Amino acid sequence: MFETSVTTYCRAVGIFLILTMIGGYFGEMYVPSQIMTGDAAATVAQLRQHEGLFRLGFAAYLVEAFSDIILAWLFYVLLRPVHRDLALLSTFFGLVSMSLFAVTQMFYFSAPVFLKGSKYLTAFSPPQLEALANVFLSLYASLSGLFTLFYGTAWLVRGYLTFRSGYLPRFLRAFMVAAGLGFVAKNITSLLAPAYSSDVLMAPMFLNLAVLAVWMLFRGVDQDRWNRAIAVGCRSGALPAETRLAQEPAR
Repeated sequence: MFETSVTTYCRAVGIFLILTMIGGYFGEMYVPSQIMTGDAAATVAQLRQHEGLFRLGFAAYLVEAFSDIILAWLFYVLLRPVHRDLALLSTFFGLVSMSLFAVTQMFYFSAPVFLKGSKYLTAFSPPQLEALANVFLSLYASLSGLFTLFYGTAWLVRGYLTFRSGYLPRFLRAFMVAAGLGFVAKNITSLLAPAYSSDVLMAPMFLNLAVLAVWMLFRGVDQDRWNRAIAVGCRSGALPAETRLAQEPAR
């Protein structure tokens, strides 16, 4: 039976973290900043003049979304020796957050449809069509930040499991928890205290992804502790709720 080594899983995590950072920055930050100017007429002009850039940005988002799905599975594989149920819970939170954000991306990608001059849109005047394009972009901007709670919670759970694992360094937990709390705080403030909501709250996530990507690419897990964690799970007939390795000092 073919078995993939834990080193391969770690390298894969590093690679897909880099892909999600690049895709997320280009597709969610750079391209929208070039298209959505804050002025309705200028935004429409940008959509018409830079359709290729717009589509490339959406393609970058798809790379990010694809990577997030793979990462949800990879983190489950790496963290299930600590607590299988919690590892699965973090996977669910990650997939739900990706799915909800994908819904908001549909509004974003639909905006140029109103500017193509299709026959079924002739019932609307040009100013009305331009307004509809801006409405859809505004919906994307307004809704995309309403579900960061789920993404942040996934990282909070991963941070806890990393701390308890024994085969991953505990300092990674600090980055994961800070990033997760930032996303949770962004969601809560957006809903309950918009005046205090800021994109700065999400900044720790980039640092978390970067540090974790470097670690996974060049260091990965402590192989001896990983093997013993797996052995404990095999002897019990199932992966344990928490391995005894969690009580040993981490690197």
